[in-house]
Amino acid sequence: MSVSEGPAARLQALFEGHRLTPTQRRIAHSMVRRAADVPFLSSVELAELAGVSQPSVTRFAVALGFDGYPALRRHLREVAPVESAAASRPFNAYQQAVEAEISNLRHLAEALADDGPVRRAGRLLAASRPLPVLGLRAAASQAYGFSYFAAKVHPDVRLLDEGGSMLRDRIDAVVRAGASALLCFALPRHPREVVEALGYAKGVGLTVVTVADSAFAPVAKVSDLMLPAAVGTGLAFDTACAPMLLGRVLLEAMCDDLPEAQAWLEEFDAGAAARGLFVE
Repeated sequence: MSVSEGPAARLQALFEGHRLTPTQRRIAHSMVRRAADVPFLSSVELAELAGVSQPSVTRFAVALGFDGYPALRRHLREVAPVESAAASRPFNAYQQAVEAEISNLRHLAEALADDGPVRRAGRLLAASRPLPVLGLRAAASQAYGFSYFAAKVHPDVRLLDEGGSMLRDRIDAVVRAGASALLCFALPRHPREVVEALGYAKGVGLTVVTVADSAFAPVAKVSDLMLPAAVGTGLAFDTACAPMLLGRVLLEAMCDDLPEAQAWLEEFDAGAAARGLFVE
C-alpha cells in the first residue's frame, strides 16, 4: 500500500525492492512501528525493540546498501526531520497503549492517502460469489466483524474462522461454488496454518486479499494484495484498532462496487423497525 510522506512512508520506501530475511523483516516491521524514534535509536536499542541480536541489525543495514548501522541512522536523520513531539506530560502504561494506537491510526490515515489498493480490494471482494473471509485465533474476531456487516450487502459471505483439517475442504467448497477471491485477516502471532491455507487458496485459483499487521508479515508471500495496519503491543495482549478500522474501510470500498448495497441496507432497516429488533 503506498503511503504519503510521513516517517513510516519513508521507511517503507527504503525497504522496498530489497529481499529481506524473516529476521530482517522483523527489524523493518519494528522500525515502521516506531518510525519517529528510529533515527535516534542505537543498534543495541533497535535490536532490543525487534527482539533480535545486535549483529542482525548491522547485517540488516548492510542488506539495505549502507556501510553499517551508523550510516543507516545518519541517512534516516537526514531524510526524516524531527516531528513535533506530543505533550511532555508523563503517561501511565494504559495511556501509553492508547497513544500508541492513536499513532497507528495516524499511520493508517497516511497510507489511505493512496486509496487505489483499497478500491482494488473492494472490487475483487464485491465480485467474488461466494466471498470467503478467513481469520484464525487472534484474527477471528476481525473476520467475524467484517463478515457480520458484509452479509448485509453481499449475497453470499462465508466465514472461515476455524482451522484444522476441514479448512482446505471449506476452501475447496467455495471454489466449487464460484468464489474468485478470499479475504484474510492475519494478526500476530501468525498461525502456521493460515500461511499454509493462503498458499493453498492461491494454488486453487483464488485471489488473496490480506489485512495484516505489517507489509512484512509472514502472510505477505502468499497474498496477492496486502493491506497493512499496525497493531499495538504495549499491553499484555495486542490491540488491533487499526486493522479493525481498515476492515470497515474495506467494507465501504466493497459497497461502492455493489449497486444493490444501499437498497439492501434500507430493506434491512425497514424490516428491523417492523420487528422491533433494536431498542431506540
